[in-house]
Amino acid sequence: MSDSKTLKPMIESTPFQTQPTQNVQGWERIGSLAGGVVMMGKGIRRGGFFGLIQVAIGGVALARGISGHSSAKSLLEKSRQDMNSVRTRIERAGEELKNLKTRAEVAAEKTAP
Repeated sequence: MSDSKTLKPMIESTPFQTQPTQNVQGWERIGSLAGGVVMMGKGIRRGGFFGLIQVAIGGVALARGISGHSSAKSLLEKSRQDMNSVRTRIERAGEELKNLKTRAEVAAEKTAP
C-alpha cells in the first residue's frame, strides 16, 4: 500500500503522458513530410553507411512532419524568449539609471550655491 503512494507521483510526471505542443505548422510541416520521404527513399536506394545516415535524417524529418513538433525548434524558441526577457531587463535597468542620473543632477543643482 505505501509503495503505490510513493510511486504515483513518479508515474504522473513521466514525459510520455503529455503531448508536446505543435510548433511546426503549414508549409514547414508539409516540407518536413516531403523531405523526409525523399531522404529516406534516397538513403534506401544508396545503401551502405551513408545511405543509413540519409534514412535516419529522413526519418527524423518525417517524424517531425507527422507529429508537428520539433524539439530543436522548441529549444530555439525558448532561447529567443530568454534573450528577449534579458533584453527587456537591460532596457529597464538603463531607464532606471537615466532616472537616477536625472535625479542626481537635479539634487546637485539644488544644493549648489
